[in-house]
Amino acid sequence: MTTMPKTHEISAIVSSKCQVVIPSDVRKRLGLVQGSVLRFVVEGDAVRLLPAAGDVRRLKGRLTQQRRPVSVDDMNRAVAERRQRIGAGTKR
Repeated sequence: MTTMPKTHEISAIVSSKCQVVIPSDVRKRLGLVQGSVLRFVVEGDAVRLLPAAGDVRRLKGRLTQQRRPVSVDDMNRAVAERRQRIGAGTKR
């Protein structure tokens, strides 16, 4: 299998529904699969196509089951505490 150079240009045709098929080489290079989320970064008259942060569905089953459900209030409290620690210059 040949690897695509770092800078590479590929053309695609926009369909009547304004859809574009992402070429196979590009999908493989970016690790795109059905359901992947893409980001379009517009820079002047150019657009960069980037994969969004990984698909969270791939993480299913990797974390241990919580003993009790965590409430939204608990999550908000934890986020606020973390922000305070970061603001105070401590990491833990």
